[in-house]
Amino acid sequence: MSRYSFSKDVQVIVGGTPFNLHRDLLAARSSKLCKLFKENPDEDLSHLLSDIPTSPQIFEIMARFCYNFQVNLTPENVIAVSCLACYLGMTEAHSPHNLLNQALSFFEHEVITGWNESIRSLKAIDNPTLLQQAVQLGLIDGCMDSIINKALDNPLLLGEPIKNPVLDDDESVYKPNAKRQLFVLDWKSEDLSLTSLHLQFYEPIIRGMIQCKMGSNYIASNLYQYAKRWVFLDPKETDEEDTSSSEGDCSNSKRVAIEAIERLLPHDRGVLPCALLSEMLQYATVLEASDNCRDGFEVRIGRQLDMADVNDLLIPSQGYSKEEKYDTECVRRILKHFYHNFSGKDQCGGLNLVAELVEDFLGEVANDIDLKKDSFTSLAEMSIAASEGTQRTSDGIYRAIDIYLNKHKYLTESEREEICAVLECNKLSAEACEHAAQNERLPVRVAVQVLFVGQLHLRETITKEVAAPEERSKKSEEEDDDEDEKVMGELEKMSSKVMELEKECVVMRREIQRGCYMRKSNKIEKEKTNVWREMKRKLGCISSLNRNNCHVKKKKKKVHPR
Repeated sequence: MSRYSFSKDVQVIVGGTPFNLHRDLLAARSSKLCKLFKENPDEDLSHLLSDIPTSPQIFEIMARFCYNFQVNLTPENVIAVSCLACYLGMTEAHSPHNLLNQALSFFEHEVITGWNESIRSLKAIDNPTLLQQAVQLGLIDGCMDSIINKALDNPLLLGEPIKNPVLDDDESVYKPNAKRQLFVLDWKSEDLSLTSLHLQFYEPIIRGMIQCKMGSNYIASNLYQYAKRWVFLDPKETDEEDTSSSEGDCSNSKRVAIEAIERLLPHDRGVLPCALLSEMLQYATVLEASDNCRDGFEVRIGRQLDMADVNDLLIPSQGYSKEEKYDTECVRRILKHFYHNFSGKDQCGGLNLVAELVEDFLGEVANDIDLKKDSFTSLAEMSIAASEGTQRTSDGIYRAIDIYLNKHKYLTESEREEICAVLECNKLSAEACEHAAQNERLPVRVAVQVLFVGQLHLRETITKEVAAPEERSKKSEEEDDDEDEKVMGELEKMSSKVMELEKECVVMRREIQRGCYMRKSNKIEKEKTNVWREMKRKLGCISSLNRNNCHVKKKKKKVHPR
């Protein structure tokens, strides 16, 4: 304060709020105010200080800093404080440890190091003047670069990719490693997702991610979430802070948002299901978006039309002068894009799916009483052209024609013939021919053609039935020959077994004969032995089997006593 002697206070009015401040304290920190006070020492400077580009809250932070009070810097106010300090010349060249240096240091160490802090800082910019000053200081680029780099490190910050029910390619989906899964996605509870940003920040951030080769499925998913927030919801459902300023409302209007989303949406096949692309197309039509925007959505649907459902093509007609319930011209353009860009590996399969899809679509729109005859026949011709070279029948086209004729009973005979001209009667199945032959809504000429085709089917059926017995007889003869061969083989096996058994019988017979001879010889010897024993017994011989001597008992003489 010794350097400055501006004893008179000065009144500064910011946003209708008056501030009575000491000139010396302001001059000590601000080079711009110091110069102004020197040039006008005794004048009332309130009229010269009324154009300071800031809010009362930010100006109060600056005043507290000049009075050496502690200031509270946050991600929400640091950009505005930095811009005000730069505007007032509160630099290190004028005073050490000045406000600009402290604010920029806080921004570098506390804001751009985190995802949440960067989002908060960008959301706090609520007027174009502040935005312009922040761009000049490089603060906007710093926040956006920080967000881009963190999203590249962890794509899940953009949200989970939207799974396509038709595709089942898990390998194409990014799966973070364990280290990245430890990152806490706390923005979900605080609404600090990327989609909460205004379009003026959101669009350049997404473009930067695309240039850095971010996965298209993550970008597409985040773009759809942005559309749900800024396009699909009613203005009453959005946050008040998101719609607080007229400039923000203008820059983020639904029409501008949907056009930006279409420009950013990847052209890769299958990154979004056809149902979501169709939803975006309908909103683009309702909001009267540019032709390029609507055509971009139609091209994307056409490239993956073989993945679509019939409900994806039921796009309501818009405008006060609409004549049809559904926008058939839009469907015709989508079909042209499909035929122009289709290059699938299984071409017949893809064409069959689209042909069936168009037939189902014809069956749905045929109930529309306002559907023009030319629109119906044009779509039918495109469906027939899609099934050229395939084995598809004309049953689907016939069903759609029957529905159309039933709903439009006022048509003349010639108009009905014109509609039925797209029907290829020779491709009708036998069931369809049987139904068409009894259909009173068909013109007479078409009924005659159907009867002729029915006779051809009947002739083919009879021919097949006549040829069937011959084929069966041939098959039976072949089966008999096979059975004979099997029987002969079995007989040969049995004969060989019989011969082996005969040999075994001869051997067994010899063994038996040899055994009988041995038993007879043993019996004779046994009988001889028994006779000899009997003789020895009678003779009184004591014999044993091991001894051949015979001892005859001698009679003892009686000795008389003398």
